[in-house]
Amino acid sequence: MHINDDDTLLFIGDSITDAGRDRADSTSLGNGYVNEIAQTLRERTHDGPAPRVINRGISGNRVYDLESRWAADVIAHRPTVVTVKIGINDTWRLHDSGLASPADEFEACLDRLLADTARQLPVRLVVITPFLLPVTPDQESWFEDLAPRTDAVLRAATGNGAQIVRADLVLPRAAQDRPARELAGDGVHPTPLGHRLIAEAWLAVVGAGAPEPEPEPQRSGLSRNSRRAHDDSYGTSSP
Repeated sequence: MHINDDDTLLFIGDSITDAGRDRADSTSLGNGYVNEIAQTLRERTHDGPAPRVINRGISGNRVYDLESRWAADVIAHRPTVVTVKIGINDTWRLHDSGLASPADEFEACLDRLLADTARQLPVRLVVITPFLLPVTPDQESWFEDLAPRTDAVLRAATGNGAQIVRADLVLPRAAQDRPARELAGDGVHPTPLGHRLIAEAWLAVVGAGAPEPEPEPQRSGLSRNSRRAHDDSYGTSSP
């Protein structure tokens, strides 16, 4: 299933989604993966109609903050595709403020949001998993809380038929070839490269990846297989 030019794509989450958007401007998309996705979709229309894209990320949000504003920031816009990226602040607040967000309560809240949205709207749901690229020794201990939280995100997403973008796999794989700080300076907030990788993963999963190449034209009435046999007989090979 592909994105159509009459779709409304709404993204909601924390600072990774917010990415510095101007909240006084309802059309502002910030400078992160949401803007990367919107730009890619616009480029593919060749100046034709493009999907509407809405960014409702707010820095610092946990899942409970999303629930408190869901009706106004999601349902009221009647989106056709809703993408949720949440979870890292639920872990981070435990470590910097002692504010717990038990995984079972977190999962129940996210499940409610996804289920209620599917019940109220004819919508495609997309969930981006939380991720962490430790850049300090103390961040390694965050996984004790983040790992079961990521599992909770996967269960809630699967249970509600959401498509899943595995940022928790994409970014660590990329970090095998470069320092983690090149992808997320503080281990949490993506750099431009990190945002681009998230955007590419979203486009691939949601069905808005690069267009299929045009079929190769037939030449001289020969099929592709026939051309290969013909070329091979002259010591050449087809492209």
